[in-house]
Amino acid sequence: MDFPDFDELAEDAVQFHAEEIDFDLPQSEQVIDWIKATIVAEESELTSLNFIFCNDTYLHKINLEYLNHDTLTDVITFPYTSEGEPIEGDIYISLDRIKENAAKFKVTFLKELKRVMIHGVLHLCGYGDKSEAEQKIMREKENFYLVKSQ
Repeated sequence: MDFPDFDELAEDAVQFHAEEIDFDLPQSEQVIDWIKATIVAEESELTSLNFIFCNDTYLHKINLEYLNHDTLTDVITFPYTSEGEPIEGDIYISLDRIKENAAKFKVTFLKELKRVMIHGVLHLCGYGDKSEAEQKIMREKENFYLVKSQ
């Protein structure tokens, strides 16, 4: 499957930020194109999407404050629109978790980062991961779009 045209999406619709860490996303322009193309392929629209790269401590605080979860996690996605509306959201990613999981799963840091990034995007496109069936679909979608990112 080829990606559909995504030129109509705003140039600055996808942005990257860092909190309490120093990080510049490698190949950021290609990653933006990949994310936009994924959203269009999923028949969603995009208004704005912020990726916030941070450390475990920063994301743990967010997990406690907003979700009441006292655990470390690699990603938290905050949608600001309802399903079916153009995507507007924030995706927080702990680079500490990415580094650890990349070693655990024997993949590169960038591949694991992209997997987690697209996982957050898929949540914003309406996919869940609470049940086993949802997790299976999510993993299949992640793998499909990871291949497209290369």
